[in-house]
Amino acid sequence: MTSSSGYDEKLWSRLCALGAAGLHVPDDLGGSGASFLETAVVLAELGRSLTPSPLLGSVLASSALPRAGADPLLREIADGSAVPSLVWGPYALNAQVADVFLAVRDGELYAVPPADVDITPLAPVDPTRRLATVSVRGAGTSLGPVDESRLRDVALAALAAESAGAAARCLELTVSYAGQRTQFGRPIGSFQALKHRMADMHLLVETAESAALAAATAVADGVDLSSTTATAAVWCTEAFTRVAAEMIQLHGGVAITWEHDAHLYFKRAHGNAHLFGSPREHVARLATQLG
Repeated sequence: MTSSSGYDEKLWSRLCALGAAGLHVPDDLGGSGASFLETAVVLAELGRSLTPSPLLGSVLASSALPRAGADPLLREIADGSAVPSLVWGPYALNAQVADVFLAVRDGELYAVPPADVDITPLAPVDPTRRLATVSVRGAGTSLGPVDESRLRDVALAALAAESAGAAARCLELTVSYAGQRTQFGRPIGSFQALKHRMADMHLLVETAESAALAAATAVADGVDLSSTTATAAVWCTEAFTRVAAEMIQLHGGVAITWEHDAHLYFKRAHGNAHLFGSPREHVARLATQLG
């Protein structure tokens, strides 16, 4: 998190060696040939530990690339030898460490070398995820059309998976702490008021995991279910935010110390809620789709 790249490069190399970066890339293009469901599992696990890595940005970039005409780049992304940054939306992931930039413009995807972009690092509330704005100079090399609706579905499903995984970890940490912390000679988890609050957290996590699974399944099946992915993103980030807030409340003073991880989960939750558009924007899009 504090390294020059913003992530553990050795860990990223190990993840790539295991095939994480190319899970949903076809095997004839250097990937594992798995579906988005498997990718969602990895994203959820990285979300549980708030692992800083280029994976989310790599998943989006490889999803945007056409399956024809971009074979060498897909192979490099799949094996981790190239870190891509997708210039799409208000924020760019991996911009400070990218080997290649993929810019979405007017329904087309362009490959842009790092020398032809201007990067402005941002100071997000979440220190575990570095963001930047990127301005592209020049046209770049056209790679063909890009389905932005499909790309949005992938982004929201990935975000839902990561958020659900992180929310589940918040609940686990809270339940564990409540069983160890004593007050009045008893573990605080034995008090009914706290049991009720942790039960509410459990419901939030369970529904978030179900929503994330539905979104990942829709993407894996290639079904046009934008309403499913938007619903999952809104609910999973909302559940994550509420569970992270309860985690801080039930941990008490220790949770607001710099040494405890609770504040990192809370910050990631708020960052996720606005990463690919605000909840208000997703709800408005849902309302339009549903009439």
